[in-house]
Amino acid sequence: MRTKLLSVFAIALLAAACSTDGEDTGSATGQGNSTQASSSGSGSGGTSSAAVTPSAPQGLAPDSQEYLAVNVGDRVFFDFNKSSITADSAETLKRQAAWMASNPNVTVVVEGHCDERGTREYNLALGERRANAMREHLISLGVSSARIETISYGKERPAVSGSNDAAWSQNRRGVMVRKGASS
Repeated sequence: MRTKLLSVFAIALLAAACSTDGEDTGSATGQGNSTQASSSGSGSGGTSSAAVTPSAPQGLAPDSQEYLAVNVGDRVFFDFNKSSITADSAETLKRQAAWMASNPNVTVVVEGHCDERGTREYNLALGERRANAMREHLISLGVSSARIETISYGKERPAVSGSNDAAWSQNRRGVMVRKGASS
């Protein structure tokens, strides 16, 4: 009897977690609305920048790091040994610039990250170029340079463990972090 009761409770909990209210609130991943930059052209599939500030999900302040990650996208990805902004990355940066425009008191730190290959020194320099490329692109979109700091972590803070293409592609990234928050 107790097992049946627990099963019914678990099914009800699962059904409640899967239900939606019909309102599109953007990406539901904990990693943000990220776009993968690659030569194969995978990415956001033409996500419109018009939906930059959908209504805040209950409990998320529009100027919070969580809101940025879930609704705007807090990261962009780079090709191997590159720091250039791709078309997919440019779309994410456009949404980030709009988010910053709608939250004028927010300042951010742009983090540059690399995969595990290469020396520590090389990856720190590459991470710096990646963070600066994001910063310069945001400035070109109208964000004040005084609101954007950069830092390079090189290969010291991988997002994904592993020594394979899938892990490396997720670790070659730039992340926008609301100042005072952590990634």
